[in-house]
Amino acid sequence: MTHGKPLPTSPAMQPSGDSSIGATLVVCLGLSQLVAWGTMHYLIAVFGRPIGQEMGWSAAFVQGGFSLALVVMGGASALAGRWIDAQGGRAAMMTGCWIGAAGCALLATTTGAAQYLAGWALLGLGMRLALYDAAFAALAHLGGAASKRAMSQITLFGGLASTVFWPLGQALAQALGWRGALGVYALFLLLASGLHLAIPAARAAAHAPRHAAPADGRTTAPARADTLLYGLVAVLAMVMQTGISAHFIELLRGLGWSASVAVTLSALLGIGQFTGRVWVVAWGHRYNAIRLNLLPSALLAGGYAVSLAVGTTLHGAAAFAFLYGAGNGIATITRGAMPLLLFDTASYGRIVGAVLKPAFVLSAAAPVALALALDGWGHAGTLWLMLATSLVLLAASAALARRHAPRRG
Repeated sequence: MTHGKPLPTSPAMQPSGDSSIGATLVVCLGLSQLVAWGTMHYLIAVFGRPIGQEMGWSAAFVQGGFSLALVVMGGASALAGRWIDAQGGRAAMMTGCWIGAAGCALLATTTGAAQYLAGWALLGLGMRLALYDAAFAALAHLGGAASKRAMSQITLFGGLASTVFWPLGQALAQALGWRGALGVYALFLLLASGLHLAIPAARAAAHAPRHAAPADGRTTAPARADTLLYGLVAVLAMVMQTGISAHFIELLRGLGWSASVAVTLSALLGIGQFTGRVWVVAWGHRYNAIRLNLLPSALLAGGYAVSLAVGTTLHGAAAFAFLYGAGNGIATITRGAMPLLLFDTASYGRIVGAVLKPAFVLSAAAPVALALALDGWGHAGTLWLMLATSLVLLAASAALARRHAPRRG
C-alpha cells in the first residue's frame, strides 16, 4: 500500500527502499513523535515546579508521577507490542495520543494527589502506545529489515521535542498558567493523533519474517543468547539515559562548573544527539544495526572516561556532553533496529515489548538510584559507576556483534 506520491527529499532523508514506507509516512510519524515526546515525556521538566508550588507538594512527589508513568509503560509494554503485531500501528498509536490527551486533561484539572497520579498513569500508557517503540514496531511490520533508515529519520524529529516544547511550554504557562498550558497540550495530542492515518490500517504482510515459521504455523523462538544480550544492552542503555538525563547538570556542577556554565554545556548533549542521528541517516546504512551498536556503546564509555580524565577543563566537559549525547542518540536507533536482524519481524512488537518491560521499570528507579549514588559516593564515584556500567554495555554489544559476525571460510 502506498501513501501518495513521495515528497521530494535530500538523499539523506530518502526513506528506505520499501514502497510501503514513503516520505509522507516518515514525515507524519516524525511529526507525531515530535508532539508526543514534547507533550508527554518532557512535560515534567516544564510544569513540575509550578505544579508543586501551587499544590504544595514536594519535588520528590511531583517527580514521582513521572516515575509512575515509566512503571506503567513497563507493565503495558508486552500487551502494547502484541496489539501492534496483530493490528499494525495505526489504531495503537492513535489511541496512545487520545489516552495521553486524557492524562494531560486530568493533570490540568487536578485537585489532589490521587487525580495527579491517575493522570500520570494515563500518560504512561499513552507514551508506551505513541512513542518510539510503538513507531518502530509499526515500521518493522511495513518494511522489515529495510525500515532501519526510516526509524533513524523519525528520531530526528523526536530529538527536537525538547528544543521546541520546553520554550513553547514556558510561553504557554506564562500566558495561560500551567493548567491552561496542559489543556493546550491535550489539544496538540488530539490533533497529532490524525497523523497516524498515514499508517496502513492493516498490518503489511509483504515482508517474510527473518525466522521462517514451521509448517504447523508455530513461530520459531529467537536464540536465547540473542534475547538475553539484546535485553541487557537495552536495559543498560535506557537506565543510563533516564538516570543521567535527570542529573546531567548536577554532574557537570560536580566537576567544578557553575550553574550557568553547566546549563550552557548541557546544550551540547542535544547537539551531539542530533549529530549522531544525522550521521546514522546519512551513512549508517553501510553497517548492520548489530555492528553499528558498538559505536554508541563506545561513545558512552568514552564520554565517561573523558569526564573523569579532563572534565574539569572546558574542552573536556564539552567533549563529555557531546559524546554522551551522540552515544545516546545513536543508541535509540540501534535499540529499535537490532530486533529486525535478531527476531521474527512478524512478532517484533511482542518480543521487543517483553524484552523492554524490565527496562522501563528499572528506568523508573534510575533517577533515585543515581541520586543515592551522588549522596553516597560523590560526583567522581558516580561517574566511575557510570563508566563501569558503560563498559558492561560495550562488552554485551561486542558479544552480540561477535555472535552475528560474518563467517569466513
